[in-house]
Parts: sequence; C-alpha cells; structure tokens
Amino acid sequence: MIKDLTKVRNIGISAHIDSGKTTLTERILFYTKRIHAIHEVKGKDGVGATMDSMELERERGITIASAATFCNWGDYFINIIDTPGHVDFTIEVERALRVLDGAILVLCGVGGVQSQSITVDRQMSRYKVPRLAFVNKCDRSGANPLRVVDQLRDKLNLNAVAMQIPIGLEQNFQGVVDLVSMKAIYFDGPQGEIVRTDTIPAELMELAEIKREEMLDAASLFCDELTEAILDGQVTEELIINAIRKGTLALKLTPVFMGSAYKNKGVQPLLDAVCRYLPNPADIHNEAIDIGNGGGLVTLQPDPDKPLVALAFKLEEGRYGQLTYIRVYQGSLKKGDTLINARTGKKIKVGRLVRMHADQMEDIEETRGGDIVALFGIDCASGDTFTSEGIQYTMTSMHVPEPVIKLKIVPKDNKSQVSMSKALARFTKEDPTFRSYIDPETDETIICGMGELHLDIYIERMRREYGAEVETGMPEVAYRETISRRAEFNYTHKKQTGGAGQYGRVAGFMEPSEEHYVFIDKIVGGAIPREFIPSCDKGFQACLKKGRLIGFPITGLQITINDGASHPVDSSDIAFQQAAQGAFWQAYEKAQPIIQEPIMKVSVEGPSEFQGAIIGGLNQRRGIIISTSEDGFRSVVEAEVPLAEMFGYSTALRSATQGKAEFTMEFCKYSPVPQTIAEELKKKYQEKNGKKKK
Repeated sequence: MIKDLTKVRNIGISAHIDSGKTTLTERILFYTKRIHAIHEVKGKDGVGATMDSMELERERGITIASAATFCNWGDYFINIIDTPGHVDFTIEVERALRVLDGAILVLCGVGGVQSQSITVDRQMSRYKVPRLAFVNKCDRSGANPLRVVDQLRDKLNLNAVAMQIPIGLEQNFQGVVDLVSMKAIYFDGPQGEIVRTDTIPAELMELAEIKREEMLDAASLFCDELTEAILDGQVTEELIINAIRKGTLALKLTPVFMGSAYKNKGVQPLLDAVCRYLPNPADIHNEAIDIGNGGGLVTLQPDPDKPLVALAFKLEEGRYGQLTYIRVYQGSLKKGDTLINARTGKKIKVGRLVRMHADQMEDIEETRGGDIVALFGIDCASGDTFTSEGIQYTMTSMHVPEPVIKLKIVPKDNKSQVSMSKALARFTKEDPTFRSYIDPETDETIICGMGELHLDIYIERMRREYGAEVETGMPEVAYRETISRRAEFNYTHKKQTGGAGQYGRVAGFMEPSEEHYVFIDKIVGGAIPREFIPSCDKGFQACLKKGRLIGFPITGLQITINDGASHPVDSSDIAFQQAAQGAFWQAYEKAQPIIQEPIMKVSVEGPSEFQGAIIGGLNQRRGIIISTSEDGFRSVVEAEVPLAEMFGYSTALRSATQGKAEFTMEFCKYSPVPQTIAEELKKKYQEKNGKKKK
C-alpha cells in the first residue's frame, strides 16, 4: 500500500490519433520493469502493445477503450491511464481526465498541434489538469520539435517552455540536451535502456544557451528566489525545478520534452519530469457536494483517517461480472469493507479489491486516498460516488457529449436477438455516449453514437464477443426541429363525459431561444392556479420529444404563459397538460418551424500536393472551409460540414489522396437545413407515415 502520498502520481497520456500514446506507454512500462519485452502497436509480431488488450485494438492499431496500469520509477509510484485519440471515443478521455491529477499531452514532431490535440487540451482545461507536453517522433522526416513548441503557444495559447533541445533530427536523431543540467543525454543499448550523459556538442552550445535563457525567464515569474539567483549568477537545478513545478501546478506553464518513443529515446527523462513537475494527490483541490447539509461544497483531503469518498469513473462488464474503476479521494478502503452508493443509498460489500495492469488484475488488501483501483463484482453506474456510512457526499459527474449519429440494427435470427439485447445492455452501461432504444413507430432497434467508427466498433464487438449477427440500415442523422419567429397561443381544452369533465385554458407565446427549452411563468391573479403551473410545463415538454415536420425532437425555444382560466370542478393536472399540448401545437404551426442539422468540425491532414483535391471534396459535401495551412510537407484543411454529407467520406478521401490523408471530425453546432433538403426530408417523413397509416 502507498505510504508516502508525495511520491504518488496519477497521470493520463492523451493526444491526437497516431501521435504515439500507446507506444510511449509501452516504453514507460518497459523502463519501469513492469514488462520485460517491448511489443509494437500494430501487432506485427502477433502480440501487440500491452495496453491494447482488446483483439480489435490490436488488429486496427488504435486504442478504443482507455486502459489503466501502474509502475514504479525510483521511489515514485505512478498510476497511468492510456486514452484513445479518436474523437469517436472522446468519453474515454473525459472520464480519465475527470479523475487524474496530471497529464502528458503527446504531440507528433511532424504534425505538431493537430485538431484532436486542441480537443484534448480543451478537456484538460475543463478539469484543470496540469500537463507536460512530449514532442514524439523526432526521428521522422520533417520533424521540427521547436516549431511544435511555437504551435503550442499560438494554437493552444499555452505558456509552452522547451526543457530540452534535440541532438540531431530525422534519421540523425541521437538524443536530447537537458536545459536544466546543461548536459547532453544519449540512450544506448539495444532498447535505449542505458542513459548516458555527456557534454553538449559544440555546434549546439549557442542554441542551448538561448533556449535555457528563455526557460529561466519563464520560470523566474513563479519564484522570486530564482530571479535573485539569476541576477547573482547562482542558479541551481533545485531552484529551477521548484519554479517550473510551481508554474505547472498553477496551470500557467507547460514544460515541453522531446524524443522518439518508437526509437527508445527521451522516455526516461520524461518519467523524471512526471515525478518532478506533476502534482501528487495532495496538491490538487478536490470538492464534493454535501447532500446531507443542503448541498454545500466540502473540500476532500487524501487522509486515510477521514471518511471514505470514492468515484466510479469507468465500468467494464466481463465474463465474471462487472469491473468498476474507482478513484479514491479521501479515506481508506479495505477488502471486506461496506460502502454506501450515494445515488441509490444501497450498501455494498467490497469482496475483491484489485489493481489493474491493462486486462490483468492484481489483488490488493487495501488502498487509500489518492489511489486508482478497481472493485470487482459490484453493481453501480458510471459516475456513482461511494462513501463510508454516516456521510452523504456526492462528486460532480463528468461532461458527456450528446450522440450525433443513429443506425438501425436488425438481428438475423432469434439467437442473435437475445445476444444483441445482452450486448446492448452491457455497452450502454459502460459507455454513456452510446445509446440504444426501440423506435415506438417502427419497432426497430436504433443505436446512437459519436461517429461511424464508434458504431462500427460496437457492431463488430457484438459479433465477436456475443456471436450476434446483425444487419445495419443506413446511418441516420440526429436532426432537430426549432422555430424561427415568435407566435402566440390561446387554447382552451374542454372535455365533457359523464361526471367530472376536463377544463383548462392556457395563453401566452413561444419564441426562439439559445437554450434547449425555457419555461417562464408570468401568471398573475391566479388565472391558472399555482398547483397547475407544473402541469403546463409538463405538457409543453411532452411536445418537445417529436416535431411535426420530420418527427425529430424540438429544441431552442422559450415558452411564456401569461394568462389562462380554470374551472373549480373540471380543472385537473391532466386537463392543464392537455391544454398546454394544444396551445403548443397551435403556436408551433404559426412560428414557422425549421429543420436543423448537426454540423461537424472536420480537419483533414495530408500531403500538400493533395490540398486541391481535399478542398474540392469538402466543397462537394456542402462544406465551408474555415482555414488551410501548409508547412511544405503537409497541409491541414479545417472545415464545417453537415454530418449528413460525411457518410462514406473516409473511402472517398482515401481514393482522392492515394490513402495518404486522414481526417477527424467532431460535433460543432446545429444549423438550419437548406430549403431543398428540408423539402426532401419532409416528403420522406410524410411517405413513411402514410405507409404506416395504410
């Protein structure tokens, strides 16, 4: 068990696709003696990287699910989470950053700051995670790590400071110059395991002194002692390290390191930097909401003697039950302890406490605040808080983006139907961005996700892990309906049957809004009795589920009620719900409803000679080019393109660029659909409904 918290680091490794996150993690595990042989990501040797434990990950050479491991570097204990780069699996990055204390932002020495680097940086900022940057692939042709440092400043607005400079580049990359100790570092031995320091090569001395000067200038802002030492010419390594650490923890400085994980260079100094500059659990301010005390905020401390507070941030359903990854924020936890699930109030007995190393488990007897472990065989949901008895604390949950793409799936036979149901129940529990439901009109099973790759992976997993053979329909875009102008309503609902009838009148207006839905009550003088105001709200909200243009949810409106009438006997909750629904549709027709479609932010990167083909392809798909940039080797085109036009784009891009370009896309905003397409969508919806009525 961890005794000294100052020697603990909880870090995540995040980056754009193919920047080398998993390769870097593999080297870290090798140098810390967690594994005894290095295997490559693409699995050329038939084994694949340790952290890519899923068969699909090894085949495709991508990370799909974040994986946790731990290692020791000297007397430091490091928990590591390796996260995916694809934006389709962005929830994996969200949940990892929610519980981590620090992170390494990996960047490609050639590509530099790419579209997904920007997304990951935004996620790190959302959870206030201090970070180091590691410029990888310095051995590739076109690599320029110092240009990447400038991009970190310009594109990400980070106060990036080079802590090293490279010795040689591309095929001549040999090692790095450490600007703190002013020594050259080389990595000898067949796998770079022998770290050798030497004097700085003469031709690099001038550049090293310039870059050291820049680094000292940046660091001195965080330490007056260092400023004085610079003036007196008495700078020590300890002063520099303390100042850089201070700036990093305050999120005002990003130290940048360099290397090539694939060529086994620069990884050990990066591990030293993790221990030197990233926070330990006690450095981070964590809060919980005290439900038992009116919802006030409580500061959590990683003190083993305080009541336990832990957050379940990731679930994995295995053959032998559910595996729940938890981050312990306060208190300690032993095997056999009883916990309370703050959401359900249920008691849970801890049967098995494990530490994860990719897909392998190591049993432990106890853990304490500041650690990341897993519980086995307990039932809970992602984002649940566990506490000791006697306190009612809950942690804030993570940001979950809304799915943007839907797909119809049909099982081929009864056996596949049963397997598919099991698979869907498991996947929706594990991944909050993956949803499934049965369309009430067509009785079809619909799955929703973050992109084509996201849904493709889950369908493949259904086949492999559950033997569920399914056929898929055309992907469907998550359109929305909204209104374009203000419209008034004044609707009376009357129904007379034997005995008490139904009566309610609702008047007011609806207008466009930036929010999804806003309800404003301006009733005065009891025109509608107070107890029926929530009924009106409920009635309006019931209408939002399905619009009348193409049957998609309605969003972006504000409804104000300012008048109405009631009957002493016939008015009821249901009467006012019905009146509100009648009023809604009365005004909706007059408010000129329009259809909105999801617009994706698309970033395409490829060799410069294909820039024209890339731009032409995006224009054909109704794309609006936002920016283009070129550095002589590669060009990056950023555009906003409707999701409906992006199906099959990966195949089209491959053929247009001889397979040399790649793209990423993420949801950007909703925008009105052009009139011609809106008419087509309405026509299809009417035809579909007409067939059903027949």
